[in-house]
Amino acid sequence: MSGAQLRPVGRDGGVLCIGRLYCDLVFSGIDGPPAQGTELFAPGLRLAPGGGAAITAAWLAALGGEAYLCATLPTGPFTEAITGDLAQLGPDLSLCSPSDPGNDPQVTVVLPDGADRSFITRRAGPAATLPETEYVEEISLSHLHIGEMTTLVEMPEILDLAQDLGLTVSLDCGWDDSLTRDEVLPLIARVDVFLPNRAEQAWLESIGVPLRTAPLTIVKQGADGAGAWCPRGQAHVPVEAVDVIDATGAGDAFNAGFLDGWLAGLPVPECLLQGNKCGALAVAAVGGTGALMQEGQARSLSNA
Repeated sequence: MSGAQLRPVGRDGGVLCIGRLYCDLVFSGIDGPPAQGTELFAPGLRLAPGGGAAITAAWLAALGGEAYLCATLPTGPFTEAITGDLAQLGPDLSLCSPSDPGNDPQVTVVLPDGADRSFITRRAGPAATLPETEYVEEISLSHLHIGEMTTLVEMPEILDLAQDLGLTVSLDCGWDDSLTRDEVLPLIARVDVFLPNRAEQAWLESIGVPLRTAPLTIVKQGADGAGAWCPRGQAHVPVEAVDVIDATGAGDAFNAGFLDGWLAGLPVPECLLQGNKCGALAVAAVGGTGALMQEGQARSLSNA
């Protein structure tokens, strides 16, 4: 697949990331959830921006790109903490909307379990409010990234917005096994780049969604690296072994690294390599954006 792009090379402009924004409550220093009827005391806890769109936007900004987040802001006591972190991380929040005060906070509890993690999530209200095309036209954009499949199923008009603006589109999968083949298959076929992880792709195939539904499918494989499939062939790039502190958001960091290279016109294997590097950096800190909050880490990404 060397040299394969499936997109015009050299397009300039920022990336618009759309999806749900959560407050991630990331417990650390534990190895999985407690046994039923018992209590587990975690040595550490971090509140961090969560959701694929927000984490990918933060990593894109750290890589030196222009990133815009379109999401519903969290309610209650989480608003200031999450928006404060995002403001420090760099994505533009001008396309975000306040949540209805009557909605529950969108919160995800993250429980690490060795090199992986599990989640308990409260999803409430709309993922985002799409801005008018005329308003977005005033922003220089080249690409639209959708943070999770469920958001696209709820808001298929996102693809119409991208078409009106002439943008290429990428889509992360996210885990939601309540979705059906008929809901997701036609949507995946309309995006340029689809970015599930290995478990998500296995689930999709089990409900009848072929691996090559999108023009370019990238499967994130954790410690085994990442693979790419397109009509011209396939490629795989391994990743160097790293100590995993927290895998939360590693796939979203990978997305940013991959897309940063892909939008710059790099060959797909080089994009996979850059995605792997960002994912490896992400797992070395607590929370999907934890590595970016460390002194000097964000500045080093531009040379990754």
